[in-house]
Amino acid sequence: MNTPEMKQFTDLPYTRPDMEALKTAFKKAEQQFEAAHSAAEQIALIDEVQKLKSHYQTMQTLAEIRHSIDTRDGFYDTENTFFDESNPFYIEMTNSFNKKLLASSFRKELEKELGSHIFAMTELDMKVFSPSIMEDLAEENKLTSSYDKLIASAEIEFAGEKRTLAQLTPFMQDQDRATREKAAQAYYGFFAENEAEFDSIYDNLVKVRTRIAKKLGYKNFVQLGYDRMGRTDYNAEMVAAYRNQIYREIVPIAVNLRKRQAKRLGLERLYYYDEPLEYTTGNAIPHGNPDWILANAKKMYAELSPETDEFFTFMTSHNLLDVLAKKRKAAGGYCTTIPDYKAPFIFANFNNTQHDVEVMTHEAGHAFQAYQSRNARLLEYVWPTYEACEIHSMSMEFFTWPWMNLFFEEQTDKFRFTHLSGALLFLPYGVTVDEFQHWVYEHPEASPAERKAAWRSIEKKYLPERDYSDNDFLNRGGYWMRQGHIFSTPFYYIDYTLAQVCALQFWAKSLSNREMAWADYLRLCKAGGRDSFLKLVELANLKNPFKDGCIASVVPACTKWLNNINDTIL
Repeated sequence: MNTPEMKQFTDLPYTRPDMEALKTAFKKAEQQFEAAHSAAEQIALIDEVQKLKSHYQTMQTLAEIRHSIDTRDGFYDTENTFFDESNPFYIEMTNSFNKKLLASSFRKELEKELGSHIFAMTELDMKVFSPSIMEDLAEENKLTSSYDKLIASAEIEFAGEKRTLAQLTPFMQDQDRATREKAAQAYYGFFAENEAEFDSIYDNLVKVRTRIAKKLGYKNFVQLGYDRMGRTDYNAEMVAAYRNQIYREIVPIAVNLRKRQAKRLGLERLYYYDEPLEYTTGNAIPHGNPDWILANAKKMYAELSPETDEFFTFMTSHNLLDVLAKKRKAAGGYCTTIPDYKAPFIFANFNNTQHDVEVMTHEAGHAFQAYQSRNARLLEYVWPTYEACEIHSMSMEFFTWPWMNLFFEEQTDKFRFTHLSGALLFLPYGVTVDEFQHWVYEHPEASPAERKAAWRSIEKKYLPERDYSDNDFLNRGGYWMRQGHIFSTPFYYIDYTLAQVCALQFWAKSLSNREMAWADYLRLCKAGGRDSFLKLVELANLKNPFKDGCIASVVPACTKWLNNINDTIL
């Protein structure tokens, strides 16, 4: 595939795809594929279809990025809506071609040339789509976009200014307890004020997803959710057993870490609004503005490895990062790729907290992997499935530990303690989100109030130390509304926890043999998505997280490091 000349991101041209012309091109390739007399002819046609897909996805990605940079840009808002409505038709085109791919009389030769994983993934793609669900998919896309717009619409009056949710974060970590409490009340107050709308969006999402599942012949959305995620080598039962490992091994550690935090803060009782503040001296914060952070990141990646140096130079020289929090910008952070240019893109909302450095290293981990596998023969092999993707990002956070002094200077130990303890504290929350989603889709007729009660019950199991004080909205179980993945990407969230367990393995290994750990990581990044999750875990010389004892195996290194730090003086 010829790669067009890379320009500055702002100069990359956008044109709306002509869906009729695309449909004609797909149909022609499909007919020629079916009439082909050799595997070589079919492979050439697969390459042609890859070009068609790459161009469509490039335009979609440019529209999505530019829309998220400014959610009120009328042009890209319209284009984003166009893709919401067109994607089901695009999926129909690709699936129609893929049916012929799966039925090829040269399949053995194709598998030899392209690998077998593309066929396993394609079979799942076929399973999760039917022309009968086209309108439902368009409705699902619109509902997830309406959640994003509602979040981005937040303009909360606080400390004399209107602020976005992201801009409230520093106040929620303030050393003054009254400020933290007020900031948390303002933050969750936005969700409470819009509770009915959040409930309505989610209720409609659950109903449309359940309707899709039934139309496709599933009992409920759970297995369809797994199949959509491309999970070919584990299931809901294995995930339930994995959640039990977290409950057994990590929840007691998390409870102890919260006790240590309360002691550090000199508090008898740790309330929800205290959790974001780690130390009476304040949390570690980067000692410079976003440009300074990126300049230090460039130095860090130049020293980490030749591969990271080349990658980060490419990213910065083409302005493939948009990291400053500003009004009208969508919330959160993500990494994506612009296929025609084989270019990753990082989107974030820096807000002068340690999260700025964490999100940068996290999204750079994604981008580094995509850059390493950018020349994959198939677009489907540039990224692996989500849980494998998250290994790259979360592990990069740990591989960059030796350079954290560049950002935090005398607060480096404070940052590392927070980062490692945060990784462990995250695991119980991550499985809370997962168990909640299983409950929701197993009880699709539940009312919004019943859903919130289920969340609160599951939350108490995995986060027994969390105390919402007198906040009625949170005590009724409203916290989950802030978690965008629950709305946009059902069953994704467990992937972060699986990856965290893998990242902790890389971290523990790097303490004793950094070169070997990095070689394993680089091999994993270069593999991209050519294999399933558990095969990639094996390729990287990591333990399978679903095997009993895996999580217990990383606990000693974590507790030893944390216990060797006197956190009361940080």
